[in-house]
Amino acid sequence: MTTVNDFRLKLRGKEYLPVIVGGMGVDISAVELALEACRLGGIGHISDAMIPFVSDKYFKTHYTKAKTAEHKASRNTSDKSLVKFNLDRLYEAQIAVVTKAMSRKQGPGAIWINIMEKLTMGSAGDTLGVRLNAAMDAGVDGITLSAGLHNQSLRLMAKNKRFHTMDIGIIVSSLRALKIFLRSGRRVDRIPDYVIVEGPLAGGHLGFGEDWADYSLKNVFEEVLSFIREENLPIAVIPAGGVFTGTDAKEYLKAGASAVQVATRFTVTKECGLPKNVKQKYFEAHEEDVVVNGLSATGYLMRMLSNSPCLGANVKPQCEPFGYILSSKGTCLYIDAYDATGVDEKGKKLPVTDKMCTCYHFSKHNVYTCGHYVYRLKDTTNKLPDGSYQMLTAEHVFNDYLHSSDHKITLPPLEEA
Repeated sequence: MTTVNDFRLKLRGKEYLPVIVGGMGVDISAVELALEACRLGGIGHISDAMIPFVSDKYFKTHYTKAKTAEHKASRNTSDKSLVKFNLDRLYEAQIAVVTKAMSRKQGPGAIWINIMEKLTMGSAGDTLGVRLNAAMDAGVDGITLSAGLHNQSLRLMAKNKRFHTMDIGIIVSSLRALKIFLRSGRRVDRIPDYVIVEGPLAGGHLGFGEDWADYSLKNVFEEVLSFIREENLPIAVIPAGGVFTGTDAKEYLKAGASAVQVATRFTVTKECGLPKNVKQKYFEAHEEDVVVNGLSATGYLMRMLSNSPCLGANVKPQCEPFGYILSSKGTCLYIDAYDATGVDEKGKKLPVTDKMCTCYHFSKHNVYTCGHYVYRLKDTTNKLPDGSYQMLTAEHVFNDYLHSSDHKITLPPLEEA
């Protein structure tokens, strides 16, 4: 019987097992998770979302504290136009985190980094260029461009000595988005090595509007794959979003996919960067707990659990320590929503219902972003006598994708108390 293990992803003369663990921020697809996917022969992503904050976590650096002190004058004003990132520190942070992964890399796989265009950081072109080139300089195997059309990203990378020798790809949710990116690539003589086609059932930020339910991964994937074949382009097509079982993955591979990207099932592994209590929330979820809303200050829709602590919060905008979504003019959708929210009879700020302070809540793991099928996670493990669910290992989940059939999921050996 054919399984995922019978297929291989081929890129730049190398072969990988066709399972890619998607990028999840902030530090959810942690270095340990990416390393394990790589060791097993697949590809693991780290995320560069809020990378100075992540560096502080890993290395006890003080980038966030320093930025807060430098911009304390902006704390009590809605004008954040002077809140900027120190580009040298940003470069150092990216180098440090990527090096942490690459220096420990083992096995036949690869480590990629997911870099979001939508993290404008008060100076979009400058900060994006630093993040991209620092990742390349630190030796990452590949860069996955996400959360945006990335019209300028290839230009920002073009002078780097690794521009034509490393894996570069983009996440899209439509053929139109891919065509736009390909046009930008022609200007610097670079086409992507791969395109990840993310469907409407994916976790976190979505590349769809309010009509997301009218679309399907299968249809968008087939449209993109057909175009790639018609144009005879050497681009690997990788579906993502709702690929929950090895059988799901195998069906896409048989249909012409080069690999699949998966994420939700790895959120409840020991190597994932989420706190243990949040992983239990994922196990406990039911289908009705999964919501899609417009609370993210990025302007994108987002899928999350309805018991996420970020919902109904009223935290003051945290642009001085964070500010990862600030425009070049120092604006943010959450600042607008916060300012428009009134106070109660005691003068206390009412819950901000239109948007959330995205940076702050992601830093606290208060946003339980998830794929649509998060409610099926409880069926992938054992329920323990105390009512909690047994944590999985990345190796177990990875191998289940490789070898399972008939949509069956193998449970892990029961851990003794």
